[in-house]
Amino acid sequence: MTPSAPPSPGPRVYTRAEQRHALAASFLGWTLDAFDFFILIFMMDRVAAEFRVTKAAIVATLTATLALRPVGAVIFGMLADRYGRRRPLMANVIYFSVIEFACGFAPSYRVFLVLRSLYGIGMGGEWGVGASLAMEIAPQRWRGVLSGVLQSGYSIGYLLAAVCARLVLPAWGWRPMFFLGGIPALLALYIRMRVPESQAWQQHRAPTVGAILRTVAGHGRSFVYLVVLMTLMMFLSHGTQDLYPDFLKTTHPLSEATISYIAMLYNAGAVLGAIVFGHFSEAGRRVSMIAALALSLAVIPLWAFGSSMTVLALGAFLMQVGVQGAWGVIPAHLNELAPDAARGLMPGLAYQLGILLAAPTNSFEYALAGRLGYPRALALFEVLVIVALTAALLLGSEKRGRSFVGAPPARVNEERVS
Repeated sequence: MTPSAPPSPGPRVYTRAEQRHALAASFLGWTLDAFDFFILIFMMDRVAAEFRVTKAAIVATLTATLALRPVGAVIFGMLADRYGRRRPLMANVIYFSVIEFACGFAPSYRVFLVLRSLYGIGMGGEWGVGASLAMEIAPQRWRGVLSGVLQSGYSIGYLLAAVCARLVLPAWGWRPMFFLGGIPALLALYIRMRVPESQAWQQHRAPTVGAILRTVAGHGRSFVYLVVLMTLMMFLSHGTQDLYPDFLKTTHPLSEATISYIAMLYNAGAVLGAIVFGHFSEAGRRVSMIAALALSLAVIPLWAFGSSMTVLALGAFLMQVGVQGAWGVIPAHLNELAPDAARGLMPGLAYQLGILLAAPTNSFEYALAGRLGYPRALALFEVLVIVALTAALLLGSEKRGRSFVGAPPARVNEERVS
């Protein structure tokens, strides 16, 4: 890749169509990436039986995917800061689609583990590049709600995985589920034809990779804070989502069809929460996140200890309204806190290092459930996470309303609570 043409002399006004295309490309990339990740959680028993390994071994492949995501954040994030947002995003989509498709042909557990690890590199690269592109092109006054729309792609990907688990898995088995993961490669054509390049990147791009790394190093304290914040956010989301279908199956027990319907319901709640709390964040990024966390804390008794399918479904729905409500603020919040010359790398790398540090979440919760039982294990883990996350937000800062191009606006809302 070679750098694009020199920056344009004046601020560019994006058309509404261009803004929609940028958001759609980033949203669809994250949606399809999440779909490719979550299809596995609905068929762990089937894949374990196919490869004649324990279910814990399949859970370990989830951990491997999460652990390799920082590698993708570094590779694709630096490409995005050096060469623009569009082409690295296209390359990323093609990469993770090909690897996902190949998972359906895995002849053994060892090959499957390697492929799921390689898939983690693609998953790790998509969010940072896509989020920087969408937030830099989005209208400043709509950044909060569009942040929620973008992040809701993760929940919609989960929802699509649940739908396929209900319709495709019983009829065709587990391998075709991965074949569907090859479809996102077509998104690269849409990005190539419709999505504009970011003017913010053109205006602030660093001349070398070394300059990008020096920019991140110069914001070391902020970067460490973001990594801590994202680690706690990963504990929150993966601790409430990844093993919940298995909890419903083994504790209550519910059929695969019923679990799929509940997953569809709570992911609908997740989409609602991301958009609503993202919109509310225009009044304050951190206060909106804390309000969402309070909702999740309040519904833990329903979510973990419900005695009927109706109560569990309601608890799961409200839990994800809160969890993904907090997550809906993250794309805008992290991109506003990032330095201009490293916006493709720094938010995405912080996000994925959080994943690395939180990668043992599934294995830890699964082991804890063996000692305390699933309900107590899930509840205890999430109470501790929500308390720690609230404290981190109170100690942090925000730059709501920050401009990404040209001269900064007259008012930049920067707050700190200590």
